[in-house]
Amino acid sequence: MDFAGIASLISLPTERIICSGLKMYVVESKGGAIACMLLALFFLGTWPAIMTLLERRGRLPQHTYLDYTMTNLLAAVIIALTFGEIGSSTPEKPNFIAQLSQDNWPSILFAMAGGVVLSLGNLSTQYAWAFVGLSVTEVITASITVVIGTTLNYFLDDKINRAQILFPGVGCFLIAVCLGSAVHSSNAADNKAKLKGAGYSPTLNGAITNEELRNLEKGTGIIEEAKAGTAEFLLELEKRRAIKVFGKSTIIGLSITFFAGVCFSLFSPAFNLATNDQWHTLKEGVPHLVVYTAFFYFSVSCFMIALILNITFFYLPVLDLPRSSFKAYINDWNGRGWALLAGLLCGCGNGLQFMGGQAAGYAAADAVQALPLVSTFWGILLFGEYQKSSRRTYVLLFGMLFMFIVAVGVLMASSGHRK
Repeated sequence: MDFAGIASLISLPTERIICSGLKMYVVESKGGAIACMLLALFFLGTWPAIMTLLERRGRLPQHTYLDYTMTNLLAAVIIALTFGEIGSSTPEKPNFIAQLSQDNWPSILFAMAGGVVLSLGNLSTQYAWAFVGLSVTEVITASITVVIGTTLNYFLDDKINRAQILFPGVGCFLIAVCLGSAVHSSNAADNKAKLKGAGYSPTLNGAITNEELRNLEKGTGIIEEAKAGTAEFLLELEKRRAIKVFGKSTIIGLSITFFAGVCFSLFSPAFNLATNDQWHTLKEGVPHLVVYTAFFYFSVSCFMIALILNITFFYLPVLDLPRSSFKAYINDWNGRGWALLAGLLCGCGNGLQFMGGQAAGYAAADAVQALPLVSTFWGILLFGEYQKSSRRTYVLLFGMLFMFIVAVGVLMASSGHRK
């Protein structure tokens, strides 16, 4: 048998896998899109846990976010220069480098707008995690993202997703956000009761007295290696963490969380407009941005906003955080490797989400917003969230997670195929 005969026996997968100088690698099949979504789900649910871990160890969130945003951009550059450069450039599907010189500014601006709102959302959740907890923050923001963003993407994608399946999934997310708020309220009441039982006197907003705070700062009454879920654990955590939450209303945390959710709900529709030009803003004959080029511009604007805001927060900190400086940031190597890893995971996760969305519809790709399933796992495993909580809290937590499991399955089942 000659080489041509051997080659004919090789069955290629349904994706346009690029080899021998063929077309650019683009995920096209429903199965490939779902594989991208599942991998993105793991990445996007893991990086917030790493960021939360660093804040609980006392690292300033301004320092952590700057490290994170650098590798987040690096991930986009790597994806653009690999997947975006595979194969020969064609007029219909130009490679990444070829598109940089084309007159496609309307699409670039949509991509960059998506990066701006994502950066604002990610920056906000850094502070919300401290007030509301990793699990509840992720549940509320993800649910708002799905309820608003998925609806917008459904109409932008010319209804390629099956509405009779898609919108019941959106309803499941809406139920989950209500359950998430109830979990937070119940868990806050549990923590308040624990502090009272330990001899502290929390007020209605969770504050303790000035004398108790002074004792806390001195370490008085804190048991070493306190068990997760105990009052001693909560007090030790408050003494160590970067963002102090005792004495502050939880309304602050919930407000930040809802603001982040609205920001997250807009970045995917903006990216959708950047790659598919549903509003016909490009000149005739100019090809649409391929997903890798759009992701590059998206990540550049995300990086620039993060750089400006976090350096500003060095000198004008929020929420009573201590002042910092660029020099202090450069010298802060405590946990830097973890922060860089978080940015790389988030960048790869976003890229995979967009690759899957371009194939199966961005509404279906919003199934990755079930990332609280992963974040809650890390929250319980790493941070002892919900340990020694009441039965009511556990029931609500189970209900919240169950609704997310149903929701992610339903949204993936609604996947369509872009023509």
